[in-house]
Amino acid sequence: MSKILDFTDSVRVHSVYFLSPILFLVIWAWVCRAGIFPEQILVSPLGVYETSRELWASGELPAHLRDSLFRLGWGFAIGSLLGLLFGVLMGLFKSVDRFFAPSFNSIRQVPTIAFIPMLIMIFGVEETFKIVVVAKAAFFPVTLATYDAVKGIPNTYFEVAKVYQLPAWHLISRIVLPATTPPILTGFRLALGRSWMVLVAAELIASDSGIGQMMEMGRQMFRIDIVLVGVLVTGLIGFLLDRGLRYAEAQLGQWKYR
Repeated sequence: MSKILDFTDSVRVHSVYFLSPILFLVIWAWVCRAGIFPEQILVSPLGVYETSRELWASGELPAHLRDSLFRLGWGFAIGSLLGLLFGVLMGLFKSVDRFFAPSFNSIRQVPTIAFIPMLIMIFGVEETFKIVVVAKAAFFPVTLATYDAVKGIPNTYFEVAKVYQLPAWHLISRIVLPATTPPILTGFRLALGRSWMVLVAAELIASDSGIGQMMEMGRQMFRIDIVLVGVLVTGLIGFLLDRGLRYAEAQLGQWKYR
């Protein structure tokens, strides 16, 4: 009986979870049918679906998506790894913290989009530019999350390490990283979402491929259906990335407290 009740509760929770997207589609379809906006401004959900099928069948959408995810993967890997290392160094060593903290806290307040003109002048509009933009967007949230996590480690951990005279690498790998993994994963999740948004914006401004460029070309051709396909794909990918890291956080939490 309890299993049946658990299953019923699970179905109810998931039904509520999908209620808002369904309601959004219903309102969208009703607005289009009512003719509140002309088709040049707002295309119906069915029209967007048909356009997405055409773009997918032609290979255009998969190609743009592949290019965007390639840039996201490389940029996020580089930026998050550098942010992880830098955050650990700032959290462990006061001299590093005091030297870099003013510059770090000043630069991280500047939106990544503001660096795009300068980065275009330095790297051009090729792949390096997009990867650097993503790396910058990922670097600061991961650094900040890692720094705060390291600062939150109890002093007793370091006292024990000092008693056993652990080398610096063992201190980081056996004490610092295991103790800080959950908050660092949260920083990774925030950084990944920010990196994806910044990448699409950069592709809108200067790119010859990618989801952002596909939306820009749709705008130039007055194809609002293509623009909306790009918007929905961007939201869906961002949602899946966030849910994936949320799942990793949950699994790690269960493993940690077993």
